[in-house]
Amino acid sequence: MRPLRITASALAVALVAACSGLSEDGSGVNPGAETQGVTDDAVVIGTHQPLTGPASPGFRHVSTGARAMFDYINENGGIHGRRIEYQVMDDGFDPAQTQQIADSLLNEHEIFAMLGGLGTQPHEAIIDELNEQGVPDLFVSSGALAWDQPEVYPYSYGFQVDYTKEAKVQGQFISENFAGEEVALLYQNDDVGPSSHAGVEQYLTEEIIAWESYDSGVPELAGQVATLKESGAEVAVCYCIPAFLGLAMLESAAIGYTPQWVAPSFGGDVQIVSALVEEYAAGTPAEDIPAESLLDGLIITSFLPLAAQKDDPWITFFREIHDEYNSGTPFTDTTVYGMVQAVLFAQVLMEAGPDLTRSGLIETLNSREWTGPGLVPFVATAEDHSGYSGVMVVQHNADDSPEILQEPMVTDSEGGEILPFEMDRPAPEDVALFGGGEQ
Repeated sequence: MRPLRITASALAVALVAACSGLSEDGSGVNPGAETQGVTDDAVVIGTHQPLTGPASPGFRHVSTGARAMFDYINENGGIHGRRIEYQVMDDGFDPAQTQQIADSLLNEHEIFAMLGGLGTQPHEAIIDELNEQGVPDLFVSSGALAWDQPEVYPYSYGFQVDYTKEAKVQGQFISENFAGEEVALLYQNDDVGPSSHAGVEQYLTEEIIAWESYDSGVPELAGQVATLKESGAEVAVCYCIPAFLGLAMLESAAIGYTPQWVAPSFGGDVQIVSALVEEYAAGTPAEDIPAESLLDGLIITSFLPLAAQKDDPWITFFREIHDEYNSGTPFTDTTVYGMVQAVLFAQVLMEAGPDLTRSGLIETLNSREWTGPGLVPFVATAEDHSGYSGVMVVQHNADDSPEILQEPMVTDSEGGEILPFEMDRPAPEDVALFGGGEQ
């Protein structure tokens, strides 16, 4: 079946090009579409981010991290003589606003590519338009499986490990390390829920005794957490964004429920969650409970090095850039997330060369294996747009560095095994992020 998938992908690319990239007479690729946003001294890219709204507390530092990295690159001469102009627009995590933003980015700012658009439902609102217009839609900030459909969306590529792969690793880890203990799931009621269930339930079946969902637009979890407590589950897995992980742990403490909490990469930014717990607790009976005491022992999965892992060379590198270009904001796991997206984008631009086109960028992205800050392989080929392919398991320690409980492992989004791997992870000085000479 693999040759058929390749053929379908190639046909999809050809169809998109026919709809958006060809000149009116059909004689060839329209140079205006291929090079939109590219000048002799700049390349314009855009993104939609929740700078306000329910997801803002957890994710507003993604774009500050990316911008700091681009500022660093620009100050060092840019890429092939071009600076990166990074247009960040706030959609409030609202798909209707995302559509308006996409129109502005494409038609007013005339972006060359979309980078790291954040949120499943917000990005689903614009993915068709981006692909119809042949706009590189790189490294979507969501673990939904939708971005890995090259036969449908040939210009869209995932970034973070998808929800199913991550939940598989969590499920196996819990089954092996908490054998005999009962498990409860708390999850966001969008693609996160079913995708995560598809992974965790491959390894946990009878152990799961409670399932509770929440709406990201309703900041209330008292009922859900009470149900988890009533179930008696000893392990609580929260497939939640940071704001709701913090709220869940605070509600849990308030009613004396003390399970082993487990969080995914997209929700377990302990610095952000700690600050949110302090904010939510103010003026309540729980305001005297130290936030760090609630988070101490939290188990997290991650495909990137954590901000607290000070001995990691990429974290040292990112921290130096953050201190110079991003002062006044906290250095968090989501800051690192944005920086890694910028590093990967810069690597692809460097490899694409000075004659930059949209089709050339996609061809370059598909052409080789990409390594850098990530802890697991990054997958981007013509047939697979899935992004990072696995996670490590760590435990947060309030008074020390995170403890690695399980080294990074990789898997697929279906029923494949969870496996160790070998990868030559380069140091920052081994990765070219700027330069390339004049045009």
